[in-house]
Amino acid sequence: MTDRELLLAIGRNVRRQRLLLDITQEELSARSGLHPTYISEVERGKRNLTVVSLFRLAGALETEPSRILELVNSSPVIADDQ
Repeated sequence: MTDRELLLAIGRNVRRQRLLLDITQEELSARSGLHPTYISEVERGKRNLTVVSLFRLAGALETEPSRILELVNSSPVIADDQ
């Protein structure tokens, strides 16, 4: 798996969990203390999460960090322009 594929998989997991909670990126931003642009870039696979950010997102998404890191390719690929 390439670095890009890994970042896309993590981004898909973040987006999937956010949508399951029916919250916007702005709401996730407020919950996690991370900037909305940062969250958008994570979801699009353009940003490499730090461990601290991973735990903040997981808490805000009401899940475990390991769920965000799962490499199951069961969700749709997010286009770069979204």
